Amino acid sequence: MTIASVILAAGLGKRMHSTLPKTLHPLLGKPIVFHALDAVLPFADLPPVLITGFGSELVQEGVAKEYGSRVQFAFQAEQLGTGHAVRSAEELLRGNADVLLVTFGDMPMLREETISQLLELHQQSRNTITMTSVMGDLSRGFGRVVRSSEGKVMAIVEEAVATPEQLKIREYNISAYCFDAEWAWQNLAHLKPSPKGEFYLTDLVEMAISQGRDVDAMVLEDPSEGLGINNRVDLADCERELRARVNRQWMLAGVSFINPETTTVELGVSIGTDTILYPNTHLRGNTTIGEHCVIGPDTSLQSTIVGDHTVIQYSVAEKAVIGSFVSMGPFCHLRCGAVLKDYVHLGNFGEVKDSTLGEHTKMGHFSYVGNAIVGRDVNIGAGTVTCNFDGKTKHLTEIGDETFIGSDTMLVAPLKIGKRAKTGAGAVVTHDVPDDTLVVGVPAKPKERKDQCE
Repeated sequence: MTIASVILAAGLGKRMHSTLPKTLHPLLGKPIVFHALDAVLPFADLPPVLITGFGSELVQEGVAKEYGSRVQFAFQAEQLGTGHAVRSAEELLRGNADVLLVTFGDMPMLREETISQLLELHQQSRNTITMTSVMGDLSRGFGRVVRSSEGKVMAIVEEAVATPEQLKIREYNISAYCFDAEWAWQNLAHLKPSPKGEFYLTDLVEMAISQGRDVDAMVLEDPSEGLGINNRVDLADCERELRARVNRQWMLAGVSFINPETTTVELGVSIGTDTILYPNTHLRGNTTIGEHCVIGPDTSLQSTIVGDHTVIQYSVAEKAVIGSFVSMGPFCHLRCGAVLKDYVHLGNFGEVKDSTLGEHTKMGHFSYVGNAIVGRDVNIGAGTVTCNFDGKTKHLTEIGDETFIGSDTMLVAPLKIGKRAKTGAGAVVTHDVPDDTLVVGVPAKPKERKDQCE
């Protein structure tokens, strides 16, 4: 059977109190609507149709940048209810599919596995409508699923128009549906407006029952899949539930979380086995962590690659590459383009930007290295600064293998320090230093070594 998908995302989102369309607000590293799209894309035989309204240009631009031609769009000029929204996709989809899958762009918690089960039930039962529901005590504004004494679905009653008796029902419609496609298109045209002038998709349930057709509701085991987002409180609730879901998956895969409630791992992150994440650690973007690492506490890594057996504490890294057996922190900052090779030690209050530190190099504390290539087995003393910016241009500093940079050395780029060279404490180096040379002073000049005089 051919499956078409419609995702409703045209709402005004007034309760978010934001100029950003609701479905573009980030949730664990991805816009809300991306979660909804990812859940249905594996099953749609046609590109899913995203119904947009408020902020349509921004939503379409953001989705198209990520998904390209895998998603198509329809515009709902007036927000006249969910039934009216689905009709916006009729021209694109009618006659091209047997099953119409309808979900919502502000319901990001539905799993891919749940969509698969819903489609399987719908196809096996040959229902006209197969929907999803959850049992619980908090309604969150969802419609009530009304069943007969035999347990058959008879109707969905929206909370706004439910009677006091109906409000006692604890089975809620969470707005994911499979329809017999042609039946849905035919009957959407006959929906009657509510007292508010809106056309409710849920009224199709009662219409199908009145026609003697079969309707079924699949009750989800995990009520969190029914969470929708109307305001920022709902957004925080979804973030908490999704974070717990992701963290649990990593723990079952061999990663230790000392305090999972305070640890954030976004969906694009990869973590190796036997790695330990301490409290207040945040792994974001496309971060990749190797095996047997210790990350945190109070550490944030954004799209950063980390090797194996590396320890990072109380530090921040953004678009950096960190090798294996590295020790880093506390209070380090790696900025974009920073590369720490294997066995590097970066101590407290060290900052590296757009630079490479070679194997076994040590930068103990209170130093800044920017736009530099540092060799292996280099010692960078406390207070060292690469003076890489002259006010107009950033210049390169090159430091050879086995070099010793004394405390409070100022390296004024462009500059090349030779292998096994040394700088004295407080030196201001403005000219290249040959191999095996000691320079001291302001400006730094070569000084004859004692061993050369003996």
